[in-house]
Amino acid sequence: MSKSNKNNKNNNVQSILDQVKVRDFYGNRKKFFTLSSILMVLVLLSCFIFGVHVSIEFKGGTIATYSYTGTIDEAEVARVAKEYLGTAVNVQTGETFTGEKEQSLTLSFSMKQGFTADMQDTLLNKLKDNFESNDIKSLETNDVAAKSGKRFLLKCSVAAIFASIVLILYISWRFKRISGWSAGVFAVVALLHDLVIVFGTFIICGFEIDSNFMAVILTILGYSVNDTIVIYDRIRENQGMLPANTKLPEMVNISLSQTMRRTIRTSITTITAMLIVTILAAVNNVTSIMRFSIPMTVGMISGCYSSLCLAPMLWTAWKTREKKAAKTEE
Repeated sequence: MSKSNKNNKNNNVQSILDQVKVRDFYGNRKKFFTLSSILMVLVLLSCFIFGVHVSIEFKGGTIATYSYTGTIDEAEVARVAKEYLGTAVNVQTGETFTGEKEQSLTLSFSMKQGFTADMQDTLLNKLKDNFESNDIKSLETNDVAAKSGKRFLLKCSVAAIFASIVLILYISWRFKRISGWSAGVFAVVALLHDLVIVFGTFIICGFEIDSNFMAVILTILGYSVNDTIVIYDRIRENQGMLPANTKLPEMVNISLSQTMRRTIRTSITTITAMLIVTILAAVNNVTSIMRFSIPMTVGMISGCYSSLCLAPMLWTAWKTREKKAAKTEE
């Protein structure tokens, strides 16, 4: 390298250091790995403590829809229905187009025996007796085949797996200058971390695993990988700007420090929007929206964390170990 080029490299380094306060992300990698491991264990424990509630959409069952007026206690409706049917009942309220003052009441449950016409009439009468002021009327009753639900779940899972493979291939091709395949693999590992956190949110909040869960997962895939790609892109740029003898951990620390503010600000914007939606849904008792907005909020926070503190740290640790192994063989 000529003296002028070396001076230019040194000037670039000084310019970068003057613009941003470099934080030691890599030095704290063990703390990040420990935190993520603890969260994974907590999610696993929550499955045993709270149980995994799978929606009728996936396991099959019956969905009975009613209309009502005024306000109604969902928990009390679930209690009355469970008392008669002898099985757990999930209750959701929403809007209906049958009348300006009417709202919809949806009961979903699974039974070994079929939900016969006599049982439908008896349940309707029990609801009317317990909620006389709500003018409850039956709208429709549908049976969901378990086979159809399993097929839908399988298709969603295949879509998520296919998306992960495409991401690995894309990142491997785009970032081949920084050994792309490993960058792609660890980006997907960080995504899996986010998806497990979202799954844990559903479990802890008592939400059913339903179509909302799949929608949140596919949305988080896009948000999280976008932040990770931005960080990888900055690492690639700095690889050409910084001196050749710059150690990889130092280069990654500089790159993360440069992109941290942008990543956090972008995440705060989307998280704030989701928080507002969640608050409005809670005030108006729209539980169907909360089943989407709360996991989305947690998933976005997890995505911001994994993009900054997990994917780059795993990739850097892998590349550093590779270099040490190569030197040992020599």
